[in-house]
Amino acid sequence: MTVPRRYAKALLTLGKEDGNYKAYGEGLQGFALLLEREPELKDALLNPIYGREDRRKLLLRMVKLLQMSPLLGNLLKLLFDKHRLGAVAGVSQAYQQLVDELEKVSRAKVKAAIPLDEGTRDRLRQTLEKLTGTTVVMDVEEDPNIMGGILARVGDLVLDGSVRTQLLSLKESLIKGEVL
Repeated sequence: MTVPRRYAKALLTLGKEDGNYKAYGEGLQGFALLLEREPELKDALLNPIYGREDRRKLLLRMVKLLQMSPLLGNLLKLLFDKHRLGAVAGVSQAYQQLVDELEKVSRAKVKAAIPLDEGTRDRLRQTLEKLTGTTVVMDVEEDPNIMGGILARVGDLVLDGSVRTQLLSLKESLIKGEVL
């Protein structure tokens, strides 16, 4: 088990006990995104060139300003004390994966050559839900490189109906002499 997953699992266990596991995930994700968006802040927290006590005071001030729950604040302080605050994005990602497993949710990455209308998105979501047996949350992005069709990835399952892949397959068949 990876270090971020270990911290995420401990937080989820405590979150399930008090019923606040969703709020903890949102708070953790928000903190990780803040550090990603504000590199100067991240540097001020993680760079050992600044005094350890000053960095700890900054973290405590952030926890207070962000009105984080005591449990989440304690997790961040623990990560800081163990020199693992830089892993907070990984902990957040592992936490989301554990929550998804708990709630039987799969996350799908979908690429389409053109924007998909709501009806097409709904049909695709329903199809993916039938195939996976889980509730599917889709992240759809436009990618003109696939030329047409869609490419959907849910965990290990890949559905490739892109024109680009079909053309590459046809090219391979022609090279091998399978198609006359």
